[in-house]
Amino acid sequence: MATLATPKPDVRPANPRFSSGPCAKRPGWSLAALEGALLGRSHRASAPKARLAEVIERSKAILGMPAEWRLAIVPASDTGAVEMALWSLLGPRGVDVLAWESFSGEWATDVTRQLKLTDVRVHKAPYGRLPDLSAVDPGRDLVFVWNGTTSGVRVPDGDWISPAREGLAICDATSAAFAMRLPWDRLDVVTWSWQKVLGGEAAHGMLALSPRAVERLESYAPPWPLPKIFRMTKGGKINEGLFRGETINTPSMLCVEDALDGLRWAEAIGGLEALIARSEANLAAVARWVERTPWVDFLAEDPRTRSCTSICLKIVAPWFGALPAEKQAAAAKRLAALLEREGAALDAGAYRDAPPGLRLWGGATVETADVEALLPWLDWAFAAVEDEFAAATQAAE
Repeated sequence: MATLATPKPDVRPANPRFSSGPCAKRPGWSLAALEGALLGRSHRASAPKARLAEVIERSKAILGMPAEWRLAIVPASDTGAVEMALWSLLGPRGVDVLAWESFSGEWATDVTRQLKLTDVRVHKAPYGRLPDLSAVDPGRDLVFVWNGTTSGVRVPDGDWISPAREGLAICDATSAAFAMRLPWDRLDVVTWSWQKVLGGEAAHGMLALSPRAVERLESYAPPWPLPKIFRMTKGGKINEGLFRGETINTPSMLCVEDALDGLRWAEAIGGLEALIARSEANLAAVARWVERTPWVDFLAEDPRTRSCTSICLKIVAPWFGALPAEKQAAAAKRLAALLEREGAALDAGAYRDAPPGLRLWGGATVETADVEALLPWLDWAFAAVEDEFAAATQAAE
């Protein structure tokens, strides 16, 4: 058993923000980054619209998106972007949905219970694993997340998606974009939000469409009503204005300025390769610690599927496993609370539907030095929780 006399580490992370969304701002960020925001201006005026178009063009360039793809700023964060795709594109073919954590499970629910499509196959896997990717039928539409934000499990690559597919591949990439390589030739719809890897503000989503997705929009009219904020066509043709910054609803020009700041920072440090390298370095730091730490392990069982952004950890200490489920949850919450109380890590608890444990954001805006400074605090907090629960058990006896 540990003792309460276990010394606290001497060094705290310079930035203790490890939330998985909204995520840490870029290194060196301050409110001065927003001084050029076009506040009090119509988003339809030429200068604000140019800023919106700049977000689109810089995003496409950094991500290496093919020129023939279209990218739009849409309402309601990544959720809004995914819903626009599901409600506008699904219906003419059977659908395969991959579900292995909470958000992918939500998309499966929307497809089956809200859209009420009948030809749907939901391929499930528990937290920590992927479904059988070989079961995906290229003749059907596909809905999946690239990176499971609440499980820390990502697909290892896009090789399992057929380049000769007949259906559309609809990918929620909100915790993958700007931190992982996306194979654009294997995808047809890609969504993300500003609040993840580049540390932008919430409520704005990005929706990228391949030419095949545009062809579906122009050739298929869903049998259900589409709310205004979902509509991407006019008179049966794609609304090209959406992809030039003419947003469906009013965007925050303050958030737009912040998004541009993140994009410019990404360019300045070396673009996509540098962003990926920063995220992978954070995962590597945690992996080295996990390797030498007996009480913890990755929630992702296969090393090839471990996320470099939403790094999810489970507690494997025997005493923890012997606790009933409600006490496991309480112990994990106590661990996260101690980290927050000490200013070592904010918002580091596991997602509410995930197994009890920790979730550390390792996206590109997080400094590896801060990850390394946090790790001794995890050991200290775990020892403290272990002693607290041991004392409580002895008192109960």
